[in-house]
Amino acid sequence: MQNLEELLEQAKTAHGHLCAGQVLGVRMALRGCQQLGIEDPRGKDRKRLVTFVEIDRCATDAIAVVTGCRLGKRALKFLDWGKMAATFVDLSTGRAIRITARESSKDAARQLHPEIENKNQQQMLAYRELPDEILFAEQWVRVPLDAREFPGYKSERVACALCGEGINYDRFVLREGQTLCHGCAAPEMRYYQPLD
Repeated sequence: MQNLEELLEQAKTAHGHLCAGQVLGVRMALRGCQQLGIEDPRGKDRKRLVTFVEIDRCATDAIAVVTGCRLGKRALKFLDWGKMAATFVDLSTGRAIRITARESSKDAARQLHPEIENKNQQQMLAYRELPDEILFAEQWVRVPLDAREFPGYKSERVACALCGEGINYDRFVLREGQTLCHGCAAPEMRYYQPLD
């Protein structure tokens, strides 16, 4: 695996800037891969890893850079829980580790570099230097994955009986003998509202 500075540069390029969240994300992903024994997540081990991220912030882009997990490859799973946390799942062994950024890491950054007034600059430097156990809490977990959640899973594509839009990966609802997309099955739950 590449070193921290190379990965930070790649994360900066992918995300558009480097910030404390990017540094945490790179470190978190490195730690997850290390704990699972995945040495080359973007190369020879690329089909072994699925990653669940719990926040849609800078760290998620950094985690994707390090792991090679992407939404479009079905290897990156997003849960909108608002937590600086990720769970790394080794599909070959079933082992999984959930890593969260400790709230106390901000205080640790202030203590390590009180001479730096800019909070982001202070955290970016400290998060490079602080040991993993100061930055992160770790928990070994079990993540049951249905076969349809695996990268490369293929399934029949069906059309919604109401709107006619195609539905992949068995993500439909059967209601009164009709195959419906989630938007038509529960219009009040749509993230969008049609204007016509």
